[in-house]
Amino acid sequence: MKKLLLGLAATTAFVSPALAELELEKDELTFGFIKLTDMAPLAVAYENGYFLDEGLFVTLEAQANWKVLLDGVIDGQLDGAHMLAGQPLAATIGYGTEAHIITPFSMDLNGNGITVSNEVWEEMKPNIPKMEDGRPQHPVSAEALAPVVEKYKSEGKPFNMGMVFPVSTHNYELRYWLAAGGLHPGYYSPDNVTGQIGADVFLSVTPPPQMPATLEAGTIYGYCVGEPWNQQAVFKGIGVPVITDYELWKNNPEKVFGLNAEFAEQYPNTTLAVTKALIRAAIWLDENDNANRPEAVEILSRAEYVGADYDVIANSMTGTFEYEKGDKREVPDFNVFFRYNATYPFYSDAVWYLTQMRRWGQIAEAKPDSWYDEVAKSVYKPEIYLEAARLLVDEGLANEADFPWESDGYKAPTPAEDIIDGIAYDGRTPNAYLESLSIGLKGDQKIVGSDVQG
Repeated sequence: MKKLLLGLAATTAFVSPALAELELEKDELTFGFIKLTDMAPLAVAYENGYFLDEGLFVTLEAQANWKVLLDGVIDGQLDGAHMLAGQPLAATIGYGTEAHIITPFSMDLNGNGITVSNEVWEEMKPNIPKMEDGRPQHPVSAEALAPVVEKYKSEGKPFNMGMVFPVSTHNYELRYWLAAGGLHPGYYSPDNVTGQIGADVFLSVTPPPQMPATLEAGTIYGYCVGEPWNQQAVFKGIGVPVITDYELWKNNPEKVFGLNAEFAEQYPNTTLAVTKALIRAAIWLDENDNANRPEAVEILSRAEYVGADYDVIANSMTGTFEYEKGDKREVPDFNVFFRYNATYPFYSDAVWYLTQMRRWGQIAEAKPDSWYDEVAKSVYKPEIYLEAARLLVDEGLANEADFPWESDGYKAPTPAEDIIDGIAYDGRTPNAYLESLSIGLKGDQKIVGSDVQG
């Protein structure tokens, strides 16, 4: 899908004197995205004219899947993209396709869910505590799924679940939820990249828009995905979301905007201009207690963006989330685009993704804490973000108080009560964090064949 703004001769009509001070090295850009609600900052920056305000003429192109999108950024067909946070990190350390990808902008917090089929939900329900009104108590622990998995195993049936990409947040969140409930999601090794070594639950890749149909076909029994594809299962009557990632880890980091490092070096002012436009879009999405969300939902429902029905997108985007049909609950922070410093690219967010890669064997060997810090700083670029933010503040387009000017790039530790397994997270001490997790590699452990050694 392509949206191309014509009329390049009109550039100066859209650019204020303050904005024109940035001399752009490149003003025609193509950005990729996947059809998910959290691509919203790109759509809003386009539709509200924020790219134009910066003198940028942007084409937005939907991509078939995450691999195609990443390849497009690496080979230059795309100038940047809405990315899984794990993609720039994995590419930079050489896991999968090797390339130095950076991010100056974090696109959102939260926004994902885990959904199971109706049949599995009925089997889980007896294991889930009820509230006084008879509805299931949330968050739902994977402990409620464990007897179901055991039953399938006794019948000789593998319990299959879907996630969107091996280095996706969804893979790591699904694994985190399963492990917190005592279910092993399997390891990766250099020789076996299925991620199913020693697994109780077998995870495989399914592109986000195909999740509901794959569930309905019975190929998988559940999945972890971003919106609107959990709510789509509810609307279609084929599945039940059991937990949101807000319940899994309150205000967890989600997508990023990724650029080739060479692009940022070659076109520094253009990179700043793009970051400015995206920050403005994020501010608009969250301002006045989400007052603009209905308009954002209308934009996203268009075929060239997410292309799902307005009501399906609105079900989560406007501050609610529906679990079983009719069980709609208030979740005002299900999608966060700007508040809580959502757009700042924190090193501690990068470190968490790296710990999960290590935990499940995608990083095969132990690394010192200093390595996690170095990789985070090579990929996440808060200095670019803050420079863009300063320009917006100076232009009267953003508030000084809304940015963490004094941050060293690390968030305060996430308290235990904000995470499903009750284990706190401190990005400054990744190896100590790995040691605290009951399931997963730690210390010098590695996978040899199908065994954990060390």
